[in-house]
Amino acid sequence: MPATPVTQNLDVALIGGGVMSATLGTLLKQLEPQWTISLFENLDEAGLESSGPWNNAGTGHSALCELNYTPAAADGSVDPAKAVGINEQFQVSRQFFSYMVDQGLIGSPKTFINPLPHMSFVIGDEHSAYLKTRYEALRSQPLFADIEHTEDLSTIDAWAPLVAEGRDESQRVAASRITSGTDVDFGSLTRQLTQYLASAGVELHFGHKVVSLSRDGARWNIDVKNNATGEKSRVSAKFVFVGAGGGALALLQSAGINEIKGFGGFPVSGQFLRNTSEDTIARHHAKVYGQASVGAPPMSVPHLDTRFVDGKRSLMFGPYAGFSTNFLKSGSYLDLPLSIRPHNIGPMLRAGVDNLGLTKYLISEVLKSRGQKDEALRQYFPQAVSDEWELITAGQRVQVIKKDPTKGGILQFGTEVITSADGTISGLLGASPGASIAAPVMIEVLRRCFPSRFSGWESTLTEIIPSFGRKLNEDPALLAEVTAATNTSLQLSS
Repeated sequence: MPATPVTQNLDVALIGGGVMSATLGTLLKQLEPQWTISLFENLDEAGLESSGPWNNAGTGHSALCELNYTPAAADGSVDPAKAVGINEQFQVSRQFFSYMVDQGLIGSPKTFINPLPHMSFVIGDEHSAYLKTRYEALRSQPLFADIEHTEDLSTIDAWAPLVAEGRDESQRVAASRITSGTDVDFGSLTRQLTQYLASAGVELHFGHKVVSLSRDGARWNIDVKNNATGEKSRVSAKFVFVGAGGGALALLQSAGINEIKGFGGFPVSGQFLRNTSEDTIARHHAKVYGQASVGAPPMSVPHLDTRFVDGKRSLMFGPYAGFSTNFLKSGSYLDLPLSIRPHNIGPMLRAGVDNLGLTKYLISEVLKSRGQKDEALRQYFPQAVSDEWELITAGQRVQVIKKDPTKGGILQFGTEVITSADGTISGLLGASPGASIAAPVMIEVLRRCFPSRFSGWESTLTEIIPSFGRKLNEDPALLAEVTAATNTSLQLSS
């Protein structure tokens, strides 16, 4: 199939073929259908890096079971604010999915989203006491009103039999569960969104690597290389979005905007165990999240996960963290050293000193034998059979390092939007909760980058996101209305 000719003068250039670029492009096509838009992706298909389901992409992260969003304070209390905020954002994504399905712009919801209980499971007195405190903090929040909690092993057995069977009954355990969770295959969703973009006139250039960005007055020059032919071309755009995952830092640095100064990245790789027994897979129907090890990054929280990938049910456990200096799974080992600049070396060194526990943790993870990996699995699945599990390599995550006025530099776990002062370029750094909050993050990009147009877009955005501008957790009636509508559209109703 011949390559699509590259349009030289664009309104919008999207760099990266993941869920972020696909979501932003889709929103723009609803808001400004006449704008010329092109998407450039280094790989030969959309959604193959962080959006891919085997690459540890967010699979419906909504803070229902992820304990790192509700850490215990020094006095033992739990603040629900961050969990509520992330869940609010995921509800926006759900409404976006629902709109796309209702309009017939993407396929059956079963191809990318499925209902799945979310469960937190902990072991020992201290962790059990924490989980009860978390439950008490969340149960009064409308978004978490259906949360259940137990320390009864037989109840846990009914919720997730693999977790309970064969467990020492004298061991104190606790679990919280919300049955209204979901699993999202963001690889499938991304491919469907990019197919829609193509049908709406967006040029998709796969196998095209953006090598640099440079300002040209009020516009941006984008230097692109065709990987198949080696041919280089230059494209001009009024607005550029850099949704290139781990590749975003280097491109934003090449753009030379002041807002990227002081930012660095710390890559963390990972592995998963994937089950090969259909009988075992069929006996687990939940996302079960535990407590992270001391020094572990949030993305390394252990979880025994049911996932639906390309329509097929699967079971995974992990992740096991590792270290590689490449910023993308398909990247170069030079990515980390080449990202160092005079303006970010100080924050990077300071963050390194302050996170020696993370370094120690990563070294211990890299040195783990397969037997030790199986031992970690059996903390969550006591009767796991090693021969049923294959070790697979997950994707790369680049944690944000940024300047801090008091510490000099901090390692930040989260998603960071970088926008130039004039709003002509924006990019995304960071990891979790990532893909799950793509819709609200991209709406924030629109708000920052197109302030003079944004008020004129609000009526259309309200059609797409019925709760636009309002907090569902503060309006139970609206929450019930939106939940019922999205459950029906996405076929999530029981």
